[in-house]
Amino acid sequence: MIKVEGFDKAKGLLSRKSYWESFTSSAEEEVVGRIIADVRNRGDEAIFNYTRKLDGAELSSLEVSKNEILSAYNAIDKELISALELAAGKIHDFHSALQHNITSMVKQSCMSDKYLGQQIHPLDRVGLYVPGGTATYPSTALMMAIPARVAGVGEIIMTSPPAKDGKMPAATLVAADIAGVRRIFKVGGAQAIAALAFGTQSIPKVDKICGPGNIFVTLAKKRVYGVVAIDGLEGPSEAVIIADNTANPALCAADLLAQAEHDPSASVILLTTSAGLANQVDKEIAKQLTRLKRRSIAAQAVNAGMIVLVDHVDQAVELANLFAPEHLSLMVSQASSLIDKIHNAGCIFVGENSPIVLGDYVAGPSHVLPTGGSARFSSPLSVTSFLKFSNIVALDRTAMQELSQAAIAIAKAEGLDGHALAVEKRLSQLLHHCESGADQSHAI
Repeated sequence: MIKVEGFDKAKGLLSRKSYWESFTSSAEEEVVGRIIADVRNRGDEAIFNYTRKLDGAELSSLEVSKNEILSAYNAIDKELISALELAAGKIHDFHSALQHNITSMVKQSCMSDKYLGQQIHPLDRVGLYVPGGTATYPSTALMMAIPARVAGVGEIIMTSPPAKDGKMPAATLVAADIAGVRRIFKVGGAQAIAALAFGTQSIPKVDKICGPGNIFVTLAKKRVYGVVAIDGLEGPSEAVIIADNTANPALCAADLLAQAEHDPSASVILLTTSAGLANQVDKEIAKQLTRLKRRSIAAQAVNAGMIVLVDHVDQAVELANLFAPEHLSLMVSQASSLIDKIHNAGCIFVGENSPIVLGDYVAGPSHVLPTGGSARFSSPLSVTSFLKFSNIVALDRTAMQELSQAAIAIAKAEGLDGHALAVEKRLSQLLHHCESGADQSHAI
C-alpha cells in the first residue's frame, strides 16, 4: 500500500472528483446508449440477442420458472439456507423498526398542526438488479428485496445475468425466494436496466431501479434516470479504517482485504496515528493476501490503496469526512465517541466487534451504500428508498384567512397575478358570505 505522511498531503490525495465524471463522454457511454435504444425498440428480441452475445447463454425464456427455484433449494447446502434465513430475519427486523419510526414521525408532524401532514405510499413496482459474473451475490438480493417488501411495494421484479448454461446461481434464486421476490428474469448488463426502465414483452416497466453493477449497468442507470427513479450510482467498494495504537493489525488488514477482493478498483485506506501499526498492517496484508482465492483482484486494489499517518484522531476524522467512504470502520479506543463527528459515510462500523463483513451479510442495515464520494449527499438503501410521500394541505376557513394576505403579497412580488387572484376570490367570497349571514364554520 502507498504510505502517505502528513495531513496536508493526504488531504490533497483524498479530495476527489465524482467517480463517474471520467465517463461523461466515454466509449462505454456510447455502447450503453446503443443497447438502451435497441432494447427500447425491439424488446425481448434484443434481450435474447445480448444475452447470447455478451453472456454466452442461449435462452428459450427470460423468466425463471418455479421449478428452477425449487431445484435451487436442492442445489445448495442446508447450512447456507439457514444462514440466508437468519440474515433475512435480521434485515426484516431492522427495516420494520425503521418504517415504524418513519410512520410515527409523520403522525407526530400531523398532530402538531391539525391541518398539515404527509401521506406515505409504497411504490407500485420496483426492479432490483443483482450483479453476477465474477462472484455470486445472494446477500444483495436479500438486502434490497426485504426493505422493498417491508415498505409494501406492490410488485418486486429482480434481474440478474445468467451463466453460459442459461442458469442463475442457485444461492441467488433461494435468497430471492426467501426475500419474497416472485418474478425473476435472466438478464444482466445495460440491457437489464433498459428493460426495467421501458418494459419489454416479458419484463414489466418499473417505477424505480435499485442495485449495484459494473460500469455498463451504472451508466445505464444514469441514462434512464428521469424515466424511472434510481437508487444511486454505485461504484467499486470502499473501506476506510481509522485506527490508533490499540487496534489489532491483523483485523485491520483482514477488513481491508475483505473489500479489496470485490474489485481491482476498490478503495482501501488506513488512517492511523501509529507508525508502528501502519507497518504491522502492511505486513499483515502481504501475509493474508496469499490465502485468498481472489488474491489477484485484491492485490490490485491493495497496491493502489493508501496508509496515511496523522498526528491525532481528529485529523483522521476530517480526512474520512472529506473522502466520504462507503464503509468507515472505527478501530480506536472509545470508538463510539467518534460517531457524532462522522458526517459523510455510508455505514459506520464501531469497534473491532463490528467488522464490515457482518454489515455485508447479517447485521440488518442494507449493504447497498453510497460510493464515489456520494455519501456527502445521499443515503444507504433502506425501506425509505421504496416509499413516496405526498404532502397534505387541508385548511379550514380561519387558517385560510390567516395565510392569505402573505400569499397574495408574495404572488404579486413574483408577478403572478393569477396566483394572487385565486386567493383574493376566496376572500371576496368569504366576505360576501359574512355580509349575507351565511354559515362560516366549514371546518375541514
